[in-house]
Amino acid sequence: MVTEPRPRPLSDAERERLEALLDALPPPLEPFDLSALDGFLVGVLLQPRAVPAERWLRFALDADGRAPPPGLPLGSLHALVQRRHAELERAIAARQWFDPWVFELEADEQGVEPLPSQVVLPWAAGFSAALDVFPALLQIDEPALREPLAVLYAHFDPDDLEDVDDLRELIDEIAPPETVAEAVENLVRCTLLLADVSRPRAPPLKRR
Repeated sequence: MVTEPRPRPLSDAERERLEALLDALPPPLEPFDLSALDGFLVGVLLQPRAVPAERWLRFALDADGRAPPPGLPLGSLHALVQRRHAELERAIAARQWFDPWVFELEADEQGVEPLPSQVVLPWAAGFSAALDVFPALLQIDEPALREPLAVLYAHFDPDDLEDVDDLRELIDEIAPPETVAEAVENLVRCTLLLADVSRPRAPPLKRR
């Protein structure tokens, strides 16, 4: 049986190309930045039922899902986004580590370095945006979802948590990450814990 080769993970140059294509999208489109786009794709992939590309792809170009202007060449942009989607899908399905697209932030004018939660907040914001559009994950009544969701939402300002009031008490108990490495590790850990509930792996076949 002939199997199709897996799409290659995006190289640094291809990721920069994707960023440039997103930045070049004309108004009124307001695309995610790379980190938020990555979190959004994970939020899409954690839905209990697979979301077809024609439903989620337009949100990669505009946070509100608005249609792009007619005639806008989008082939390269779509291809790069879908390759990252496929890369994340393979990692989540196999419960393997992946590198979230999280980028360093500069110190403020007073030289104060950003907190780890501030560094990963764009990724968490993209994840949250996916759950706003596709809320099926949040609608699963399963206690095992609460802790990983709370860890991800704990990066937000408390005033921005009205959509997850049921997690508020748990969020308040979570200690903020002490390092960016810890914050990034939590993104991956929580993603895989959520996948255990929303996208459980098929049990191994028994040998006869």
